[in-house]
Amino acid sequence: MRIGELARRTGVSRRLLRYYEEQGLLRPVRLPNGYREYAEPDVAAVRHIRTMLAAGLPTTVIALLLPCVHDDGDGMVPTACPGMVSNLRRERERIAGTIERLQTSQRALDTMLATVRPPA
Repeated sequence: MRIGELARRTGVSRRLLRYYEEQGLLRPVRLPNGYREYAEPDVAAVRHIRTMLAAGLPTTVIALLLPCVHDDGDGMVPTACPGMVSNLRRERERIAGTIERLQTSQRALDTMLATVRPPA
């Protein structure tokens, strides 16, 4: 299938599909005329990529984990493979740290808002 068909079936723009290819997440066959030719498994791969992006994973980690997931008909199912658990734990810690910093910022803003004096 061509890129337009993959975009239609996944709801992902052509531009994003090209970006996924640049990141090594998709590897379409290049036809002699330069067109990209995608296979049926690429539809599931795009769904998996979107799921992992929604979980906050960067594309570099997704590239490592993508071969470790499959579809069971209801969605993405991860299969433990070397490095998967450590990568997921590391990313979870990174996200938890970001949440903590954002909560600190939120508390500081709440304090500022609580102490704002109306103009004289």
